[in-house]
Amino acid sequence: MSALATPSSSSSAESPERAGSRGLGWVLAQFALIAAVILAGFVPPDWPDSVQGLLSVIGTVLAVAGGAFAVWAARTLGRSLTPFPKPLPHGLATTGPFAIVRHPVYTGGIAFFLGYSLWATIPALILTVALALVWAGKVRVEERQLRQTYPGYGDYAERVRRRIVPFVY
Repeated sequence: MSALATPSSSSSAESPERAGSRGLGWVLAQFALIAAVILAGFVPPDWPDSVQGLLSVIGTVLAVAGGAFAVWAARTLGRSLTPFPKPLPHGLATTGPFAIVRHPVYTGGIAFFLGYSLWATIPALILTVALALVWAGKVRVEERQLRQTYPGYGDYAERVRRRIVPFVY
């Protein structure tokens, strides 16, 4: 099976006028929260000294692993990668990290920002939870769009049961 399945109907590239209909609000919310998480890494309170060393090590491992997983997923998507919930008509990825979870870019992103937060500060962790919740909502919108674009998406979703977190969600 190829990594990408083609959509049911071919469509031309989305025009700039219609880009807002692709889910611009979700994109703006996620990028605002990403910036807020990074900036919150410089805002007190820091982690207590008694756990800061351990959390830094765990955070570094999570950030590196999450970043690598997100890059793997993005490379697997290739031309289909988009920040918008509406998919591009270049194909449905079903192999590699997409055989583990249906939205591995978010999986890697959450692990990366969780790791960063454990390395950085408590406010960064709170905003990372907010970012994860935004991504969970965005995934629901994406799933509807993917089902409309790719007739085989339902079968794929049956095979790969988890959206973001293996064995959980």
